[in-house]
Amino acid sequence: MNNVIIGTAGHVDHGKTCLINALTGIDTDRLEEEKRRGITIELGFAYLDLPDGGKAGIIDVPGHEKFIRNMLAGAGGIDLALLVVAADEGVMPQTKEHLGILSLLDIQRGCVALTKIDMVDQEWLELVTADVQDQLKGTCLEGAPILPVSSYTGEGIEALRQTLFDLVAKTRGKHTERPFRLPADRVFSMQGFGTVATGTLIEGTLHQGEDVMIYPSGRLAKARGLQVHSQSVAEAQAGQRVAVNLQGVKKEELNRGDVLAKPGSLQTTMMVDARLRVLEDAAWSIKNGSRLHFYCGAKELLCKVVLLGGLEELLPGDNCYAQLRFEEPIALKAEDHFVVRFYSPIVTIGGGQILDPKPHKHRHGDMEVPEVLAKLQQGDQKDRVEALVQENSPRYAPLGQIRLQTNLNEADFMACVRGLEEEGKLLPVTDKLDIHRTYYETLQEKARAILGDFHKANPLKAGLRREALRASLLPRLETGAADKLLERMAADGTLAAAGRCLALPDFRVRFTPEQQALKERLLAACAKEPFAPPERSQLAREMGKNKDFQKVLDYLTDEGDLVPLEPDLLFTRQAMEEAEGLFRGLAEKEGMVTLAQFRDAIGTSRKYAMALLEYWDLTGLTRKEGDARRLQN
Repeated sequence: MNNVIIGTAGHVDHGKTCLINALTGIDTDRLEEEKRRGITIELGFAYLDLPDGGKAGIIDVPGHEKFIRNMLAGAGGIDLALLVVAADEGVMPQTKEHLGILSLLDIQRGCVALTKIDMVDQEWLELVTADVQDQLKGTCLEGAPILPVSSYTGEGIEALRQTLFDLVAKTRGKHTERPFRLPADRVFSMQGFGTVATGTLIEGTLHQGEDVMIYPSGRLAKARGLQVHSQSVAEAQAGQRVAVNLQGVKKEELNRGDVLAKPGSLQTTMMVDARLRVLEDAAWSIKNGSRLHFYCGAKELLCKVVLLGGLEELLPGDNCYAQLRFEEPIALKAEDHFVVRFYSPIVTIGGGQILDPKPHKHRHGDMEVPEVLAKLQQGDQKDRVEALVQENSPRYAPLGQIRLQTNLNEADFMACVRGLEEEGKLLPVTDKLDIHRTYYETLQEKARAILGDFHKANPLKAGLRREALRASLLPRLETGAADKLLERMAADGTLAAAGRCLALPDFRVRFTPEQQALKERLLAACAKEPFAPPERSQLAREMGKNKDFQKVLDYLTDEGDLVPLEPDLLFTRQAMEEAEGLFRGLAEKEGMVTLAQFRDAIGTSRKYAMALLEYWDLTGLTRKEGDARRLQN
């Protein structure tokens, strides 16, 4: 069944509430003050019985300029508009403002009810009809049916009802396949039931007993009971007006504008990227840095506007990409429509559509951001996924988080990701993380620069240790994923392994004759008595006056030609291999090898034998058991 919400719009006292009563038999003015003053202050709700047995919800919104914020709270969920214009007054200021709001919210269908025709003659009616037609030009209701009616006499009511039936049949329903989402436009407490929230279910299906998360607070509750058109139901579908009896949350913990949604289906944010436009007849422009009142769903809050691409001012009739930075958290989705009103005076000035519901902060003059946002606005599903991964790559956002910035289910989202991987636009790092090729290319350039600077400062070091490059190049990425990126760079020739280090592929250590001579002296000194080598301090006394002593020594240890052992010993690579071979021989023969046995086997003192055994304990070659050791591998 196609569930559609009809929303009224129009100037105060033009007969919206009376018209709904004539159409449905329901009086939507429920407050005593509304009855006394004869105007709608809060949102009113009714339903229209459809020929197929279904019901179309109707939201009656206030027309008075003082209650525009209440009008906006209801307008966010409507599918088609019923613009009401009184024949005795014609188009008035709030008529125009409401028309602008309907256009900003991208309402595609609707009609006009020309009310109070019993109060005017035919000639006046024709003049007003012509004026309404003229006012509708260039708006979302251009060419819409204009139906003269009288709620008092009933004239034209049936024709209007049939027109609404036709419009409902042609209006596309909301997305029932998505996770449920309901912006709360009323919150109250009922004795015997507890907290109740009402609103239009704008997406998905909500079942009785289902867990509900309240955004942006993140509180969890349960949908204890559901009502649609005052009838208890087991499930409510997108496009229906729903009252949800919530278990586990107090009325004071829920505010108008909060969103009831499937747990984990939304992200709270302090900013969004959007396409922003100013109404053509707006009396004000939007300047970079302006504070505005922001309305989306039933939420109202203040925001600061950052016009992107270096733009300083957005004039009436113009549009641009912008980042809206909020003064409190909010939960939104891509493609949501919004309205903005000037900070002071509070008049409707423009609005637009959310492109990225959780971006990172942009600079006003960043010229690349508009290109990415253009993909989000104009591209197909794959283009939008690519743009979001590109935008999120510097933050290493996981794919699951990025999917929440789209309106795609997991299967469709991952199909886009796999397609982009095949095209080489996205590079998989782990099963949960992809980065965009352009960002990978930036990392490659940075890695080359880091290694180039290191080689220049350390010409005798074979390379930079992996952990040091990882910390410098990928400080915010967890170790496993960072190593995979480094492995990819090694595989594609960006860098090369140099022992335990990483280096530029064409880098080679080149010794001067003096440095080569020092290198040979160090190796000879340590090899003279292979199992009783000199300590580092002794080598420093003998050769430390050479300015390159430490550089050459570091090179030998980095390359593994000399292996440093505690307390300050340097064994040659050959000595280490021979010592290990002797230990293995003893272990195969004896099983367990004592310190004394190993000391005698290599013909050295207890000090050197102990240093070797403790080193092997640390590296996992041996395991100490009592006073002896056995081989681990």
